[in-house]
Amino acid sequence: MAMTSSRPYLIRALYDWIIDNGLTPYLLVDAARDGVQAPTDFADEGGRLVLNISPRAVRGLDLGQEDICFSARFGGTPWDVHLPTAAIIAIYARENGQGMMFSDDDQPQPPDDGSTEDDRPAGAARRPNLRVVKSGPLPRTGAVRRRSASPGIRTS
Repeated sequence: MAMTSSRPYLIRALYDWIIDNGLTPYLLVDAARDGVQAPTDFADEGGRLVLNISPRAVRGLDLGQEDICFSARFGGTPWDVHLPTAAIIAIYARENGQGMMFSDDDQPQPPDDGSTEDDRPAGAARRPNLRVVKSGPLPRTGAVRRRSASPGIRTS
């Protein structure tokens, strides 16, 4: 069974994380991608566009499953921006660069077990990949010692 792209979920999660930490979320966009409606005059020579999507910079921000939409001003001119999520290269905090870059192909790949879904009989489920793990107490060595967090508290 094919899964949907994780990119829109990660964009929303990172946006919330950046805002919750009082920082400014920026998107790095491939402005040459089909479906991008943004002021490409502001893109660099490589066709990349950096957009501030903080609540103070945009109105009507919608971080959707297929696209990101908002209204903003660029050089004093109002724009209704539409960005397919596939055009998003990265989301990061302006102040410290913390965030995530996305690969060109973030679709999960099925495991390569030598067969395809078409090779399996109808209704046959793929067997889980499980292995036995030896259980029991971990060996204690002299190299590892537990220390109490504070005097009078025992952790062992």
